[in-house]
Amino acid sequence: NEYLSFTSKPDILRIGKALGDVDDLAIKEQQIRKTIEEHLNKELILNKQGIKVLSLFFIDKVANYRYYDGDGNPQKGVYAKLFEKNYTELIKQPKYNTLFKDIDLETAAEDVHNGYFSTDKKGVLKDTSGTTQDDEDAYSLIMKDKEKLLSFDTKLRFIFSHSALREGWDNPNVFQICTLNETKSEVKKRQEIGRGLRLCVNQEGERQHGFLINTLTVMANESYEDFADALQKEYETESGIRFGIIESHLFANIPVKQEDGSIKHLGQESSEKIYKDFVTKGYIDDNGKVQDTLKYALKENILEVSEEFEPIKAEIIVLVRKVASNLNIKNNSDKRTIELNKQIYLDPEFKNLWDRVKYKTTYSVDFESEKLIKECCQEIEYTLLVSSSKLVFTKARLNITEGGVSPEESMRGAVGLESLQENLPDIISYLQNETNLTRKTIVDILLKSNTLDLFKKNPQRYMEQVAQIIRSKMRHMIVDGIKYTKIGGDAFYAQELFETEELSGYLNRNMIESKKSVYSHVVYDSANEESFAASFENNDSVKLYAKLPNWFKINTPLGTYNPDWVVLIDAEGKEKLYFVVETKGNIAFDALRPSESGKIACGKKHFEALGNDVSFKETDNFNKFIEQV
Repeated sequence: NEYLSFTSKPDILRIGKALGDVDDLAIKEQQIRKTIEEHLNKELILNKQGIKVLSLFFIDKVANYRYYDGDGNPQKGVYAKLFEKNYTELIKQPKYNTLFKDIDLETAAEDVHNGYFSTDKKGVLKDTSGTTQDDEDAYSLIMKDKEKLLSFDTKLRFIFSHSALREGWDNPNVFQICTLNETKSEVKKRQEIGRGLRLCVNQEGERQHGFLINTLTVMANESYEDFADALQKEYETESGIRFGIIESHLFANIPVKQEDGSIKHLGQESSEKIYKDFVTKGYIDDNGKVQDTLKYALKENILEVSEEFEPIKAEIIVLVRKVASNLNIKNNSDKRTIELNKQIYLDPEFKNLWDRVKYKTTYSVDFESEKLIKECCQEIEYTLLVSSSKLVFTKARLNITEGGVSPEESMRGAVGLESLQENLPDIISYLQNETNLTRKTIVDILLKSNTLDLFKKNPQRYMEQVAQIIRSKMRHMIVDGIKYTKIGGDAFYAQELFETEELSGYLNRNMIESKKSVYSHVVYDSANEESFAASFENNDSVKLYAKLPNWFKINTPLGTYNPDWVVLIDAEGKEKLYFVVETKGNIAFDALRPSESGKIACGKKHFEALGNDVSFKETDNFNKFIEQV
């Protein structure tokens, strides 16, 4: 009976519930609707092949599907009503005309769905776990009529159940599963989807093969990434399946062509040789667990096998990829600790460069509130776009291999909803927290923008967009009105901090060797940074440089800013030029995130305040930079 109460409002927040959110029933209605739509689409394909399509719904409470009144008469629950409403709407669409010839579309919904639940002697439905005698009676009926369900003569195609139907229920033609329940310990995801992982049969009872036919669609009440992750953990825990493990017999069934043209399997003995060779090379540990070295070798296509097995190397790689797929790739054997390059670190030229950039500053901001209100109102009035709330649905394929369970999204769409919120959220407090403006300023912006009618249409979307617009305008005004001042001669980043920095990287992955930098290697975060580091090394006019460490930070109203490089250029031996360089893949203002472009503008003003003949440059190309110099 745990809950959370608020001093400022009468609402009570309980576990598993939400305040100010889309009603849970609205989400479940869309799950039901999408299941029906998937079912009908599958019928368009499979009916002509003689395959009956079934869909299965797992519900939280029996009474939500069917209940009995005081006289013992069955009544439709909320799920049954929602099903019939959406089914009736969908079957009227023109693309489903071929499925419903000579059928009364207004009454068809009543005949195609039913629920299998335990019943007592009075015929009152019960919630059950799938283990009682009442369950046995209901499930035996299901087993007895299983073949009848697969016939086109039986109209029933949508089945509602409260429990997982246990492992005895095996109807192979379940193509859709909709989880309207919360899958806890009683009903595992593995058990649920197991109802739809059989090879289907046609009207003659013949098994049908191939993924184009045998694809299960799960309408889950969570993201498919979370669903796949939980499913994999259940397989590992409940079934003992080991993902990412190479067994000594993995390669035994590889077909090998003999000198006489015949084909024989590689065999257990040779498979164990490959296995031991993989252990020796560090591709797997003694227990067969895939190591980073194997993942790296597969990614770079440099997997090595002994000369004896070179003719079947391609087949070996195919099997290994299945086991090692979808896992993060790191080459741990290439990890290196980066040392200080003392030749550069102790060079007087580097000390001179560092003394020019090391000082800290403070800033002040000056802008007019009335100007901010005016610009925010104009932007909100002309650019705000708020539509009704939507439920986003996604469809994905779950690929279950030796390497694990991986989702692949195949469709995404949205369904519009009427706002179901009776109590509007506190927009003033929300915008205060997001912008740090006063309540008076926020109220002025909202009233003068003339857009509050959109707030009622979709409160959350409206608040988010207004906050974004206000922050954007504030960024521009802050940058325009900011002034930096050097704190003094004692506030700076000491050069000795380079000695305490502990850096590491991976050879050929995120570091390159350096002769001109303060460290023996430069660790880069992107291909663009790698390109600049290589150019600094190769260009004769660059005498020395350093990638600024994470501890070198400039305070801005938008958060701290860490520039990329400090560079010393020798201009044909005539003068030395000192630069702070910000390098991005695209330095165009519109291409950068607003906060990022604002921080860069603040950084430029910081170095201008220091003086010291240091130029701040933004560039996305080394050639452009060096040509400007």
